[in-house]
Amino acid sequence: METLSQHLEYLGLCGDDTEAEDQILESLNGILLALTEDKQRSFSLLRESGIFLTLAKILKGNPRCAVKAAQVLSEIAKNEEMKKTCIEADLVLTLIPLLESTDQEMLLHAGRAIGRICYDNRDLQEELVKVGVITSLVRILTDYAESEPLVHVDLLALCNLADFDTAKEALSKTKVAEQLVKQLRRAENHERLEIVFEVLQALAENDGNCVRMVQLGVIHQLLDLLEKHVESGDISVQHAALSALRNLAIPVVNKVQMLEEGVADRIQALLRSEMPPVPFKILGTLRMLADGQADAAAILGQDPMLLNRLVQWCNANDHVGVHGEANRLLASILRHNRSQEVVKAIQEAQAVKHLVSMTTSKHAALQNEALDALAIASAIDLETLEESFKESQLVQSLHKLLQDDNTSPEVKYNSMGLLCTLLNSGDLRQEIEADKIEETLEQLCSHSNANVVKEAVTTLQVLRGETSISLPSSP
Repeated sequence: METLSQHLEYLGLCGDDTEAEDQILESLNGILLALTEDKQRSFSLLRESGIFLTLAKILKGNPRCAVKAAQVLSEIAKNEEMKKTCIEADLVLTLIPLLESTDQEMLLHAGRAIGRICYDNRDLQEELVKVGVITSLVRILTDYAESEPLVHVDLLALCNLADFDTAKEALSKTKVAEQLVKQLRRAENHERLEIVFEVLQALAENDGNCVRMVQLGVIHQLLDLLEKHVESGDISVQHAALSALRNLAIPVVNKVQMLEEGVADRIQALLRSEMPPVPFKILGTLRMLADGQADAAAILGQDPMLLNRLVQWCNANDHVGVHGEANRLLASILRHNRSQEVVKAIQEAQAVKHLVSMTTSKHAALQNEALDALAIASAIDLETLEESFKESQLVQSLHKLLQDDNTSPEVKYNSMGLLCTLLNSGDLRQEIEADKIEETLEQLCSHSNANVVKEAVTTLQVLRGETSISLPSSP
């Protein structure tokens, strides 16, 4: 510690003397040595010494010693308390220009120092994006793609920054997608794969990056790796890859390409895994693929093996997430379907009762998805569904939704829309009349929501076989 004090004292006096580079390097090496021998006492001395301003001067004005100064900072920044001192000395802004260096050692130490100082500090991370660090990171990833240590530091930085909207925007203007695809091919360990997948997942939340990555063939690489890691049971890698896959399935242009390339079949094959994160994410991805795509809904809705698995998961309450996603996928298939064959297949798989149950969910969004699905399916082939609707007491469920003051206006509106379709069945009409839904509809004609009032009037007209009905006068 005595030697460390001497090194610190010397740097304080002569740190900006470009004539004394050998001695400065010796002192910087002395600090590194002290940090390996006794971190806590070294940190204490460093804090008291005021060395940080001297390090900033070396970084700015002494190219020969700057690499070693950056290394010292990267070691110091491992300590939480020391990070605060680095921030107070404004060292991040001093380090950023060093990312333009062509010296790989400088890039490595400066990158590590910045990453450690800014870790878990949203304000500082956002500042990095604002001053253009994304461009530097992508350049490093491009120019030094074969350098394992640099790539690791670079990918970690991208992973920490990619959540910011400003970073996603900045990344969309670069060729980062190509570099990530290259790194996917090179990745040999689980940690590297997981980091790349996490960056891909964040990138896929922007439409430009997302489309570009699918065009570059990243989907099939993800699936290749997933198939491999489902076998090995590496959950963290599976989780990150599946999240990226789901985001890539959101843009319409991607859905079309993914369906044309047989991605749906490959994704379904992964459902053999019984580990909850895998089915949960895959079901979400299939739901994204079916969204707005009648062809996808027709493919998925006529696959007996898939429908049987969905029904199993709808019955499994031990995994709430998987249970919910299975219900949502069933609803999505019907909502985007235009085929009578799909309605019959879902009826044969005994899946209708689960959609009826979904109408009573605690979440209005899920209730509406189920109501829409049942209304579309009823419009396509009510005769096929009639018996299942009676067995699952759909009419009675809809009546409860209409009577409950806590039911949202949209759910009430969609419930009445479904009732109008059900009135085309003689048996279901009898149930609607027997359950005295007409009285509830009359009460809803005075509801505070104008759309609910309008739909209540329309449903009453259909129920009574009238061509018109006047709105009740205001109280």
